[in-house]
Order: sequence, then structure tokens, then C-alpha cells
Amino acid sequence: MRDPRLGTAHEVELPAGPLRYCETGEGPLIVFVHGYLVNANIWRKLVPLLSHRFRCITVDWPLGAHLVPLKREADLSPPGMARLIADFLAALDLRDVTLFGNDSGGAYSQLAAAAHPERLGRLVLSSCETPESTWPPAGFGLLKATAVHPLSYLTVNQALRWPRIWRWRNTYGWMAKDPIDADIMRSYITPVLSDAAIRRDGRKAIGSVDARYTKAAAAQLPQTFTKPIDLLWAADDRVFPVADAQRCADLLGATLQTVPDAYTYVAEDQPDHTAKLLTGLLDG
Repeated sequence: MRDPRLGTAHEVELPAGPLRYCETGEGPLIVFVHGYLVNANIWRKLVPLLSHRFRCITVDWPLGAHLVPLKREADLSPPGMARLIADFLAALDLRDVTLFGNDSGGAYSQLAAAAHPERLGRLVLSSCETPESTWPPAGFGLLKATAVHPLSYLTVNQALRWPRIWRWRNTYGWMAKDPIDADIMRSYITPVLSDAAIRRDGRKAIGSVDARYTKAAAAQLPQTFTKPIDLLWAADDRVFPVADAQRCADLLGATLQTVPDAYTYVAEDQPDHTAKLLTGLLDG
């Protein structure tokens, strides 16, 4: 299930395999990159506030909550994910793209902008890994540890069958201030619980993350990415501190604005304020 406000559903075949995405609106182009164990539904509140002025493309990236697995040999390491983003933009011949990355999607967006900047017009990072943040962030290291074997990865995800677990700080409790709608939560967790090929993709992705990739991207971005970089950060983020975001903004020569009364999922907690800030950046 994908929220109908995300627009028309499509599928594109890439070298790594199929990707599903939704598209709505006309105007300057925004491509959204979500984080681990969520999907395009994370943008369901934000996109309707933007689509009257912008063309919004929301992809189900292969991070454990997608519906169609990639090829068995697909590279889902951080550099492989950056290549996947670049391949997606090329397959649809998208140009002058604003790439909006949230949570670990912001880390992948940094890598994509550093290594494949040619189709991007702007990079917007929202509550995500920075050079001073671990990857996975503090409290989520068990996810990477259990990814070493299919059985341990399956076992740790079984806990998500119980809704009370969804509000734990090392699941989704520190990602959104208020409980996420149950049907949306089921869209996030059902694929990884029910499909071994989806678990394979999710396990490859989370098992290969490492802070060295974001450190390298931050060092490379000022040399290879000459377009604007902006940071939109949750003011109350408990996973990615605002102080780290400010140091990242200084390093990248980027602007930093905060979204009040929000945890990491700013599009979930404060879609109106996020839309206002993003519109201001793109209209500026």
C-alpha cells in the first residue's frame, strides 16, 4: 500500500533491478530519499503540500520496506546505493534535481552528490548522518550486528510484530514524536517480515553502513559539488544532534534551518513547517 497522495505508481528497471516509485505535480523537480525500514509512505503528508508547485518523485528505496527485491547480486553498500540513486535519475533522464534525503537517506544522498553530481541542482539534508555521527547511529548498532547472518536478522525483526515495540527508542520511538499510523507502520515492517528476498536487500544495506563513508563524502563534497547544500534539521532530534548538524553545515558551507517540535522524521512530525522551509529554499 502506498498513499494515493503520492501520485501515480510506476516501476523502472535499473542495472541492479526494479525500483518502484510514485510521481505527482509539475514544476521544479524534487526526488526524495528515505532511510532504513521505511518507504515512500514517509512522504505522504509532505508531498501534497508541495505538489502544486513542484514535481515530486518518491521512490521505494531497497532498504527493507520495499515490495520488489533487487537482483541477488545488487550492490547495496553505501557506494552501491549512491550509484543506484544516480542510475535512477539517469533512467528517467531527470536533470537539475533537488535531492532531499532524510535519516540514512541523507547519508546516501551525500554520497550520491559527491560521486555523481551531474544531474543534481541542489542537495537538501534532513536529520541524517554527518561526519560526527555514527552509522548506524547510537542505539541502532544491533541492526548492523544482526545483519551478519540471515537467521539473526530475521530474529531481531520479529519483535516488530508487536505494536508496543514500535515506540521503543531503538525502533521508531526516537524517529517520530507521535505514534505513526498503524497501517503505515505495517507497510514498513510487513515486507521484511514476510519476504526472504526483501530481507536479503535490507540485510545487505544495513550490514554495510559505516561512518567512514559519510566522512569521505563530506571531505569530497566541497570539491565536487558546486550547487547549493541546505540542512533542514529536527530541532528536538534525539538521534542526530543539531550541534553535529551545525558543524556539518560549517564544513560544507551550507545553510542550516531547524524544524520545531520534531524528531528525525520531520515529514511525519511537522510536514507543514518542512514544506514551508523547503519551498522557501527552492523559491529563493
